Amino acid sequence: MNVALKTISKSGFTEAFQKVELYRYLNEPEEAESICRDILAVEPENQLALRLLGLTLTDQFLGVSSDRYGEVESAFRSLKDAYERSYYMGLLNERRAKAQLRAGHPPHSLLPLFEEAMRVVSPKRKRSGRLATMTPSCAGTVASDCCRAAPTLSGREPWSYLTPKTVPQSRPFL
Repeated sequence: MNVALKTISKSGFTEAFQKVELYRYLNEPEEAESICRDILAVEPENQLALRLLGLTLTDQFLGVSSDRYGEVESAFRSLKDAYERSYYMGLLNERRAKAQLRAGHPPHSLLPLFEEAMRVVSPKRKRSGRLATMTPSCAGTVASDCCRAAPTLSGREPWSYLTPKTVPQSRPFL
């Protein structure tokens, strides 16, 4: 018995995106991923679908080699806006590092991933040469886990790149 699946119509995208968000909130990223793929089958360059697909895939990270980092990177690199592309690539690195941390990888080995996540440069700050501030979550993870585990990094203290300007005021630093 052959069953033909229906394709989603462009007029149904709004409701489909709402379902993607609902499934992500319900911690069912596989369902959200399926809807994103349905949308991308109809409109391969849909920016919201690419963004949400990447996020739903990062929701599934376990910190193991079977995590689909390359697939997420491909989705985020397909974003047309340079700032969004940069932001979501930083988010990918942060979520990858956190998943590996939860999986028991040595914290000091993940510091390069966190550093890369914090190197996200916004177009406005790019001109002034200042780095965009890291997320409070990323800064807290680096400060609490990575820095204690790695006494030195390339001849400097591992937290030396964090200045009062880059550490969010709402999170106390060690």
